[in-house]
Amino acid sequence: MCGIVAAITNGLDARASVLHGLKTLEYRGYDSAGMAVHTGDSKLAVRRKMGKIANLEAELASNALPESDQVIAHTRWATHGAPADRNAHPHTDDGGEIVVVHNGIIENYLDLRAELVADGHVFLSDTDTEVLANLIARHMRNGNGGIDLHTAVRTALTEVHGAYALVAMCATEPGTLVVARQDSPLIVGVGDAAHYAASDMPALLHLTRDFVALENGESAILHADKMQLCSASGDWIERETTLCDWTPEQAEKGGYPHFMLKEIEEQPDVLARTAFDRFHDTEGDVVFEDTFTLTDADLRALRRIRFMAMGTSSHSAMIGRWLLAEFAELPGETLNASEFLYSPILPENDTLTVIVSQSGETADSLRAMRELQKRGGRILGICNVQGSTLAREADDLILTHCGPEVGVASTKAFFGQVTALYLLAIRVGRARGVLSTERGLELLHDLRTLRPKLDSLFAPEAMAAVRQAAAFLATVPSCLFLGRGLQHPIALEGALKLKEISYIHAEGYPAGEMKHGPIALIDEHFPVVVLATPDRTYEKMISNIEEVRARSGKVIAVGVAGDQQVQNAADYFLPVPEVPPYLAPLVNVIPLQQLSYEVALALGRDIDQPRNLAKSVTVE
Repeated sequence: MCGIVAAITNGLDARASVLHGLKTLEYRGYDSAGMAVHTGDSKLAVRRKMGKIANLEAELASNALPESDQVIAHTRWATHGAPADRNAHPHTDDGGEIVVVHNGIIENYLDLRAELVADGHVFLSDTDTEVLANLIARHMRNGNGGIDLHTAVRTALTEVHGAYALVAMCATEPGTLVVARQDSPLIVGVGDAAHYAASDMPALLHLTRDFVALENGESAILHADKMQLCSASGDWIERETTLCDWTPEQAEKGGYPHFMLKEIEEQPDVLARTAFDRFHDTEGDVVFEDTFTLTDADLRALRRIRFMAMGTSSHSAMIGRWLLAEFAELPGETLNASEFLYSPILPENDTLTVIVSQSGETADSLRAMRELQKRGGRILGICNVQGSTLAREADDLILTHCGPEVGVASTKAFFGQVTALYLLAIRVGRARGVLSTERGLELLHDLRTLRPKLDSLFAPEAMAAVRQAAAFLATVPSCLFLGRGLQHPIALEGALKLKEISYIHAEGYPAGEMKHGPIALIDEHFPVVVLATPDRTYEKMISNIEEVRARSGKVIAVGVAGDQQVQNAADYFLPVPEVPPYLAPLVNVIPLQQLSYEVALALGRDIDQPRNLAKSVTVE
């Protein structure tokens, strides 16, 4: 969480470009925001405001910072200290010589703070970040003028326990920014006579598309004309830049009122970008890029597959587990990554672990990955961000090619993950001899022909049905989402989306579980959203609908257009095109995303930046 942007240029004022990048990163946190500049006369200037970046912009309009070619900025998701002006970043030391922006958690900050207070330092905030600023300043002062900012930062960080991505600037060391990273993402952008730093690449796409990602323990000195990269062991190292194929336009709203709506409507194109270039049409197979090195022999040797993820990604992982069992006859399990470290230690020699993450920076998933690798396990990462930690550290990788996802509530990333997992299941099924060439060709054909079928979900009549159901759902305090088989994860995802952006309590359940407790909740004031498209559980779902109706419950049903049995049984009917059951998750999730969006819109919620949430959970 939290968003960092920094720039150092060759004499050009960087305030506007840094602020633009900061607004792009507001999905990472929006409790407060701030900016600091080097004034050029051995002084620093800082502006900070509680609330969204718009509040900071208003402050800068009335109390402008001086022009500067050294600028750092931050948008905050609060961990230590309530949202308030005094807790907003950047933070200076008590002498005003060092200024720091930081993402992460310093776990031993209370001990360090007590030590610094005993040493005479004065604190003005409740944050762990202010400890970093004073710690760095203490080392510079104790160096008798012989310690530069980079050395002071590295020395201070030896005393720190926890996670950090930070940028530091010193009043008495003009022309220099120092960056460092441990378990929180930080990338450096390389421009013409300028260098930049940020938490995510979208913040810098208007400035550069050439990036260097810092690894754990690394730090760097940034000047306008060069970057000096330092390893965790203190050696100076070289690393080539990586070209990002995202465009600045992909990170903008493009005329839409909300990023979420734009990203929902991008999903048909996500299908094409994730899938179609990977089809091996003559063999009924899939060919991934060279980041996927698992051979047929490797895949045949597997006896078990494990999926790990968090949040929305865990729902796509549940679908992936089902598809691998169906297409490749490979049993497996799905685990919440945060719980894995507390689960039994099992042999890993015949198991592949698939870690799914939109950002590739999810703290719990990365920690689980590293623990598995210590145990000798092999990791396949599925993520959307080239150059992310998961993309760099996983043994094998499948990128989803969704483009930047800015809305905090994930939509198109989920769609890309499920598509990638469908392709993976075909690849494994073909390698293991479970799928014939003919069956593989059928599965590829089904996916290719899905693209035009999705258009009906955005037609005026489909949206009218969604809005009618949303108008009703916006009046209730709580509801239930039901699905069976492959639709159970979609029920979970639908409930999560509604909770995230409308703040209406919702729970997703396997429909067969309804009679084991949740049915007690159902009355005329408690609606149920039901996924009732044709598959092997269709008749059972019809029975569930009747059970709800018998207790006066209102039913919102997702069903195939023209299915009179479902439509007649439902109070509100959301039509979808008919597709093979194993592609139904990709179809059925879209009206549930639209439903959540329209409910939140009706309630006047902040759709792209719902309260208490941030896009990437980079702290545990």
